Amino acid sequence: MEQRLSFVTLAVADLEKTYAFYVDGLGWTPELHVPDEVLMIRAGDALVLSFWAESGFEGEVGPIRRGSGLAPITLAHNVRTEAEVDEILALAASIGADPVGVGEKRDWGGYTGYFADPDGFRWEIAYNPDPRLESIVLPD
Repeated sequence: MEQRLSFVTLAVADLEKTYAFYVDGLGWTPELHVPDEVLMIRAGDALVLSFWAESGFEGEVGPIRRGSGLAPITLAHNVRTEAEVDEILALAASIGADPVGVGEKRDWGGYTGYFADPDGFRWEIAYNPDPRLESIVLPD
């Protein structure tokens, strides 16, 4: 198996609310949108972030674990400056993300903050000053 990831698929309760958040709010461009079924957004050269209505997800993949607490996953969006972290967190707050944390210096040397999308999936907005990671996480 090649060392790569093609899709990240998240099951969502209300696909149209998810569409409004990511497309109308964050300004992302959908590659495919089937109302009340699926929304696919290109997230890299060969990577798609896919949002699937819960009923379709459960029908194919299986029952969703439900309960209190956070989904045990974070999605990360790395940027080139600390100021960009703060700008994106402010944008997320302006479109109704809840909760939205403030940017913070981290023990490992970076600067990050988090926001939640309509289904509670946490996005980390991160500035990482380690030059070894720049070519991996930032587009040219």
